[in-house]
Amino acid sequence: MPALSFAPLTLPAGSVTLVGAGPGDPELLTLKALRAIRAASVLLVDDLVGPEILRRARKSARIVRVGKRGGCRSTPQALIEKMMIAQARAGERVVRLKGGDPLVFGRGGEEAERLRAAGVRVEVLNGISAGFAAANALGIALTHRAHAHGVVFVTGHARSDAADDAPAGVHWPTLGAAAAHGLTLVIYMGVAQAAALQAGLLETLAPATPVAVVQHASLPSERRLACRLDALVASLRREEFGSPAIIIVGNVVQGLQALTDHRPSGLEAAA
Repeated sequence: MPALSFAPLTLPAGSVTLVGAGPGDPELLTLKALRAIRAASVLLVDDLVGPEILRRARKSARIVRVGKRGGCRSTPQALIEKMMIAQARAGERVVRLKGGDPLVFGRGGEEAERLRAAGVRVEVLNGISAGFAAANALGIALTHRAHAHGVVFVTGHARSDAADDAPAGVHWPTLGAAAAHGLTLVIYMGVAQAAALQAGLLETLAPATPVAVVQHASLPSERRLACRLDALVASLRREEFGSPAIIIVGNVVQGLQALTDHRPSGLEAAA
């Protein structure tokens, strides 16, 4: 087996690299992401990227915080794209650093399209998405073959700038029907919409359907919650769960309720 190479990554001058920083734990960075961070002259950084990851950047790099978090004040997307284009045209080696994976609810697709349309060279480096980190924190498999034959990744955060011809918002009863037929639902940015998603899913799912929530997956502040679907909103309020958090719905969560009887670290029970 060939040895792993840790040689420096050379980013082309006048380029943008969209880098997934993973769910938060700096040890979950890919080697290629780490090398890109070290090679960048300018980093445009989202809110969910922690200081431990930014310490990997070289001292001469300029770090610009362009916080993007659902429901919070953030830098307009159009301005971020203009900044990337301007910096690349000025000859900088730009890294757009995002939590999770740029192509999983990270706007990586639209940013890449905008950069290519402007004639800017762009590369995407995948990261570990928070949905996978949440499942790992719970000790479950999203596609455990005894319980599920597939998985659906969905956002609970509706676009506020959607055009008239944009796809319709999430139809929770339809997703509930999919979960009832063996698909696991992994819901990003769903805490603020918990009441609506609970009500919609209950139209096609049994009240006792198991649900788990993981806040700050992979970080020291990580918290976990297991409950029934009909208790989701009440449980989130009682335990004061907030964003960022992943909600997992489906039979792959079976057994976590029993595990709460032993109260492993950070796992809260909610009947």
